[in-house]
Amino acid sequence: MKRRVTLQLTGCLTALLISGYASAATELSALFMSQAAYSESDVRAMTADFEKAHPDIHINLEFVPYEALHDKIVAARGAGSNGYDVVLFDDMWPAEFSKFNMLKDVTSDFTPELKSKIFAGALTTVTWKDKQYGMPWILDTKYLYYNKAMLAKAGITTPPQTWQQVMEQSQILKQKGIVKYPLVWSWSQAEALVCDYTTMVSAFKGDFTTNGKLDFTNAGALKAVSFMKDSLDKGVTNPNSREYLEEDVRKVFSNGDAAFALNWTYMYNMANDPKQSKVAGDVGIIAAPGDAPGEVASMNGSMGLGVTQTSSHPDQAWQYISYLTSQPVQNKYARLSLPIWKSSYQDPAVRKDQEALIDAADKALNVMLMRPIIPDYSRLSNMLQQHLQQILQGQETPEAGMQTLTKSAARLR
Repeated sequence: MKRRVTLQLTGCLTALLISGYASAATELSALFMSQAAYSESDVRAMTADFEKAHPDIHINLEFVPYEALHDKIVAARGAGSNGYDVVLFDDMWPAEFSKFNMLKDVTSDFTPELKSKIFAGALTTVTWKDKQYGMPWILDTKYLYYNKAMLAKAGITTPPQTWQQVMEQSQILKQKGIVKYPLVWSWSQAEALVCDYTTMVSAFKGDFTTNGKLDFTNAGALKAVSFMKDSLDKGVTNPNSREYLEEDVRKVFSNGDAAFALNWTYMYNMANDPKQSKVAGDVGIIAAPGDAPGEVASMNGSMGLGVTQTSSHPDQAWQYISYLTSQPVQNKYARLSLPIWKSSYQDPAVRKDQEALIDAADKALNVMLMRPIIPDYSRLSNMLQQHLQQILQGQETPEAGMQTLTKSAARLR
């Protein structure tokens, strides 16, 4: 009798354990960045909503600064099933990641109908050699922000239409003592510097290649860095810009210590928030100008979400990505990052209280210049950052710096 009872209890316990394991939630690990675009709290809120709708899936979230994101993804490659299931990646990395087979190829999920609903610039974020390696999520470029009150005080009635006018208006503001350094940028030796430089290359109609080879000596590429250095020499750019990242730019502008700033979408609503900005209500925004009136400059600063090749649960990971990038979710959180969906820009809820931003985006998102894309982008970016910094510090001329860079870049693949 005792033996039968023991066997029955053991059988019940085993059944309960099996049932428990069967009903346990699938665990996913996801890697995000902890700056710009969607805030950490917003990503957590989105994820909580997803988990409510999918109680069989649990997401373990990790946030790192942008500067650590690439290396974290690469380092986790050897972790197998203990690595990440979902990763946030920048638009330059699919070339490298596809070379080392790090992300799932999801090309078959991109029907012609789906592609027609998404901005072309957003699609390039996850595309390499006509294949898609994830879903675009953060659609972003840098805009020119300006302080309306400062311009009005200087007698300037309209924001600048060209970079030459930016320079001229900055000199007026400085001469009249309205602000010591009218311009502020994110020129620290980091990817932010490459983004600002790419915007300026776009403005001066430059490119990063000639006959298929990397080239930073063409007229537009040289004019871009020469303008940057000239703004320092003329005393209109805050010299601390050479140490600033985007958050530093936001804080300087929001504190009323700059009349112009180049920054991402997320700054618009934060700079207009009286709880965290002294210039709320005076924030103007336009697409970054070009070299002639009516022209627009723009760089592709978008990011995508992908499923890693080592994920043990690729279907659930793609479910999660599909939710985060869906139009309803993106529309709900459109005050920090604009949706990838074209029709969202006519949605009154998306436009509300950020009409100027939407209008600027409508111009800029159609002309975004990609950074120079090669599989060995990380090394190229580091080299570019170093030479730009040396030029901005006055340690080498634009011509010499870009010539040396072009020669060095020829050895990269």
